[in-house]
Amino acid sequence: MQKIVFDQPYEFVPPIRSRIWPWVLEVMLDSHLRKKYGIVSSDVRHAQRLRASIDAGHGVLLTPNHCRPADPMVMGLVSRHAKTSMYAMASWHVFMQNRWDRFFARRLGGFSVYREGMDRLAVNTAVDKLADADRPVIIFPEGVINRCNDSLSNLMEGVSLIARSAAKKRAKLPTPGKVVVHPVGIRYLFRGDLHTAVDSVLDAIETRLSWAPRKQLPLLDRIYTVGQALLTLKEIEYLGAPQPGDIYKRLAGLIDHLLMPLEVQWAGGLHNGTVVARVKRLRTAIVPDLVKKELTPDEKDQRWRQLSDMYLAQQLSWYPPEYIRAFPSVDRYLETVERFEEDLNDVAQPHNPMHVVIEIGEAIEVDPARERGEADPLMQAIDSQLREMLARLSQECAMFGIEAGPLARAISGS
Repeated sequence: MQKIVFDQPYEFVPPIRSRIWPWVLEVMLDSHLRKKYGIVSSDVRHAQRLRASIDAGHGVLLTPNHCRPADPMVMGLVSRHAKTSMYAMASWHVFMQNRWDRFFARRLGGFSVYREGMDRLAVNTAVDKLADADRPVIIFPEGVINRCNDSLSNLMEGVSLIARSAAKKRAKLPTPGKVVVHPVGIRYLFRGDLHTAVDSVLDAIETRLSWAPRKQLPLLDRIYTVGQALLTLKEIEYLGAPQPGDIYKRLAGLIDHLLMPLEVQWAGGLHNGTVVARVKRLRTAIVPDLVKKELTPDEKDQRWRQLSDMYLAQQLSWYPPEYIRAFPSVDRYLETVERFEEDLNDVAQPHNPMHVVIEIGEAIEVDPARERGEADPLMQAIDSQLREMLARLSQECAMFGIEAGPLARAISGS
């Protein structure tokens, strides 16, 4: 399990407004993206839309999709093209990894948000920065990294709360101003040889399973059989035996097995919403006991096991049904193997050469008022633009082609 939850009292980490450090990042950015994430080229589209909103004096909120750990650094490319520094809301765990990450994140405009509770300081900071129209503010509205570049998770309603609160505040100024939202579509395109990228990862996983590497299989068969093996191992661990049905039915069953007993214990049996929402609800209930330091060693161990089970459930939810078959692009093959690697090792190695396209969407003016009892039109507009951009950008992918044998067809239930 990645270290994303801490049993320490939360302390808000404010941003540092610096002119020098964003310039330092710009100098180092290309090298950092290449070495850490395998990103060797980029294309920032419609940066003039953002620049126009800044020049007009608007408070600007940027809402990118969030599919890879590189996303926050990739937004530095937008900063460069639009000739502006930015603020960014980031999960508290980002600032808790080590001193260097905390040092640089703050000086590049980062400020923390506590995902295990209501963080009024984070919300107020975002509202104030937007209302001041000092620099654009970045908030990833999905709230988590989903590892599925062609998919968009449910967006957090807190984005609307922040945007509307800032718009209300700006409207009351002696010289009233506007707040606008620019959705940002981020699309990664792998431009290397797929087999070169994934064969060594699959070799390592198969060896770990005590298999001989199965290079003779078509790649889709190989991916499906590895996925089947990893799922079966978890079913044996948690359910005692492999389960019947296709992979996706089994994934859903294991997720419910992991979460539903915890929801009975901690959430009054409530288990509605997405897996991410369910996990967030549970973490909000469980983590405060850890922070208080009043638990016995056995109780503490139990809480950490529960958090580990919740983390596993969330990771399992990032395997969309028929993700490769529905659109057999090189990138979907690569993403699936990367998810295998991350689930086993907590980190996926970079694969280069990777190209990234960042598209700035049209400005959406934020109305300070909202009618009660209806779907939020602001969130609908953000969601719609992001989905349209991702669908269009996906057409730039290289296609790999389905080469499945009967084994993969049988495993997938097709």
